[in-house]
Amino acid sequence: MSAPQSSANQEQEIDIRSLIPVQRHAKIFELVDNLKPGDAFVFINDHDPKPLYYQLEAEHPKQYSWSYLESGPVAWRVRIGKLPQ
Repeated sequence: MSAPQSSANQEQEIDIRSLIPVQRHAKIFELVDNLKPGDAFVFINDHDPKPLYYQLEAEHPKQYSWSYLESGPVAWRVRIGKLPQ
């Protein structure tokens, strides 16, 4: 039997492209609210979600990391992580 993988290898990845635009930010913030320090998730979008970054930083300054894993032109993959306290 193999040992369980670390949580870094088990990050949730969610494709929000199928959601209507008004639901996208709500879904991302639901996931953000459930993160524990050190946890992260990846989301896939059909455009650059930069306005979401500004909203996240305005509501939760310096509490989350934001990393582009893919930057279009078809898909944007972004990793959001909760920083350790």
